[in-house]
Amino acid sequence: MPQIRLLRTSTFRYAVLYMAVFGLSVCGLLGFVYWSTVGVIEAQSDATIEAEITGLEERYRARGLFGLVEVIRARSTDEVSERGIYLLTDPLMNPLAGNLTRWPDEARGDPRWVDFRIQHADPPGAPQIARARTFALQGGFHLLVGRDMTERAEFRDTMFDALIWALAITAALGLGGGLLLSRNFLHRLDAINEGSQAILHGDLTQRMPVSGSGDEYDRLAQNLNEMLDQISRLMEGMRGVANDIAHDLRSPISRLRSRLEVTLMDEADPAKYRAALEKTIEEADAVLETFNALLAIALAESGALRKSFERLDLGALVGDAAELYQAAAEELGQKLDVSVAGTPAAMGDRNLLSQSIANLLDNALKHTPAGGAIRLAARTDMDGRAEIVVSDTGPGIPPEERTRVLERFARLDNSRSTRGSGLGLSQVAATARLHDADLTLEDACPGLRVLLRFPAPRPA
Repeated sequence: MPQIRLLRTSTFRYAVLYMAVFGLSVCGLLGFVYWSTVGVIEAQSDATIEAEITGLEERYRARGLFGLVEVIRARSTDEVSERGIYLLTDPLMNPLAGNLTRWPDEARGDPRWVDFRIQHADPPGAPQIARARTFALQGGFHLLVGRDMTERAEFRDTMFDALIWALAITAALGLGGGLLLSRNFLHRLDAINEGSQAILHGDLTQRMPVSGSGDEYDRLAQNLNEMLDQISRLMEGMRGVANDIAHDLRSPISRLRSRLEVTLMDEADPAKYRAALEKTIEEADAVLETFNALLAIALAESGALRKSFERLDLGALVGDAAELYQAAAEELGQKLDVSVAGTPAAMGDRNLLSQSIANLLDNALKHTPAGGAIRLAARTDMDGRAEIVVSDTGPGIPPEERTRVLERFARLDNSRSTRGSGLGLSQVAATARLHDADLTLEDACPGLRVLLRFPAPRPA
């Protein structure tokens, strides 16, 4: 059964396909070499025969039949195996001179090129293959001039055998390589499949094995492991969010219900009813603010808004936010300074970025004492990247807490006596990730400085 699995893998099919293509290429290459080489040999043989015929014609014209017989007898003293083949016959095909015993049957008829076999009776041996040209001379005499082509035939047989063996070896190597590759790849895939099955059955700590070779399977396993790590973090975050929601919303909803019950238990008093309703609306607004913040974070983390990104003038966003919070800062006895340098721009979602700036200003107003200063700036750095900076003169955030405060419902005030849900900086962090921006929390000496640095926008 494992062999059947190997044969069904796509790797084995691709290996066989590659083997077929490679085999055809080898066959075509060897065939081209074969036909080219045989063609060259035949051309050389024919040229040699033509040259000898030219010489014999000149001798025949100069010295007649007896001179031709003399030349043929001189050239025929060597064995046939020395490649030269000659035969001169009378009109009745009786040999007069040459190294053949009789006129070949294949050469009877009009003068032409012929291929025939020469069988020696003494000593017996394998037949030789010859190629010759025949001529009819004056007086009814016949002349045959040719060459021994046995070596060419042997070479052709050798090339044909080499072609067959090359195809056989290619097929064997292709099948063997396909099986070996399929076995290796199937082993790697089985490991990933086993890990996936364990995860599907609830073992979320399982990870894909990495061999360390750095190949595509390792990269796939690493990406899957990173994905699983991210899923684990999100699940942990969801569990934390559920706990935080239960903790943070249980108190205001309980107070809201208690207040309504107490109000109903008291005597009917329009003033008390109105005060209770106003307080209830305030508590409901706080609950809605929490849910809206959670929805904004979820929307930012989903990445769905990337498709609607547009080129934004960050200076205009900063100016709008400053105009909105200027009166609140003056009411708290704080100074809000705004500065825009250059034309900072970034690709992004207007609503999320506006909400992030508002959250940063809201935190600054909340933690800056009366008489303090808040600075809001938009600028472009030396690399052409737009920046938004919000700094205050409040107590700041300790370095060891700067990572934690970016989590949902994280607050430095563990007693939760100050207003707020602990989602403001979380929403800013989620928006920064959506926009591929760098979010940095720094000391303002005194206070906190929050820096948002955006990627340089592509030219319009």
